[in-house]
Amino acid sequence: MACSQPQQPQQPQVPCLFIFGDSLVDNGNNNGILTLARANYGPYGIDFPEGATGRFTNGRTYVDILAQLLGFPAYIPPYARTRGRALLRGTNYASGAAGIRDETGNNLGDHMSMNQQVESFVRTVQELSRFFRGDLNALGTYLGKCIFYSGMGSNDYLNNYFMTDFYSTSSQFTPKAFAAALLQDYSKQLTDLYKWGARKVVVTGVGQIGCIPYELARYNGNGSRCNDEIDNAIILFNTGLKKLVDRFNKGQLPGAKFVYLDSYESSKDLVLNAKTYGFEVVDKGCCGVGKNNGQITCLPLQTPCDDRNKYLFWDAFHPTEVANILLAKKSYSTNSKSYAYPINIHQLAML
Repeated sequence: MACSQPQQPQQPQVPCLFIFGDSLVDNGNNNGILTLARANYGPYGIDFPEGATGRFTNGRTYVDILAQLLGFPAYIPPYARTRGRALLRGTNYASGAAGIRDETGNNLGDHMSMNQQVESFVRTVQELSRFFRGDLNALGTYLGKCIFYSGMGSNDYLNNYFMTDFYSTSSQFTPKAFAAALLQDYSKQLTDLYKWGARKVVVTGVGQIGCIPYELARYNGNGSRCNDEIDNAIILFNTGLKKLVDRFNKGQLPGAKFVYLDSYESSKDLVLNAKTYGFEVVDKGCCGVGKNNGQITCLPLQTPCDDRNKYLFWDAFHPTEVANILLAKKSYSTNSKSYAYPINIHQLAML
């Protein structure tokens, strides 16, 4: 019998993963800045081996699980703590409260907006060119194999358009005009990433925000469980984002392949089929205060619910680890174009 080969360490499917986004995927970039959008205290991270790291959930985030599915041996680190050769594996620029618009999230304090995250990526590319001895073609080829994930837009609605006591956008724009303005800015931001080397790009739509505990706590609706006004506004943005992906793929950005993730449909599915997934509570945070545990988000040292696996939401805004696992696996390997369009993330990695 032939002697068995020693196990080779698994190579990741792509050389690096770069992450742009908000608190759904932030893993510690906000820890050192002046903001209310922080999660570097317990009980955040109660189910994460390193404890409270600045992840806005009880365990792993969506991109932590995505990195594992892509075969990375470790989680992609936050940009705030990553320099030098480590950047070759990618980094996470996401910042809690961040939006497509610069003023979004200012009500919570400091953060890195999408424009600032793109600027940080430009600095990263300049830093990486050292390791390619200034050979920009070689660097371009390398970056062209990496996956870029961008999840933006939630806060432009939550912490801007629908926060009328702090922002005037809702009196300046109809929902349709606001979606168009966001998409115009976002299109430029994504095009900038392309100019600096992004070729395999995953963009995610905004989830069903009208149904998160924070909104349910504020909404006395007409019997429908969610705030339809918010959800209808988000659908306008998501529909436009999917069309933008089509335009990028059909030659507007030559050589690029964009994938659109429909977080709205996939988050709706978790609610509609809650029992199948083992969820018993889909309208309250596991940790929080007030109606639906959504009036005030999870406070330091607060005691969360016992069985996190039965809750869709960890706090007033963010999914539990188990929900993140379901969402990540679905977008990675789904055959349904209603979740990942036109291909899934595994197929994108293999291109």
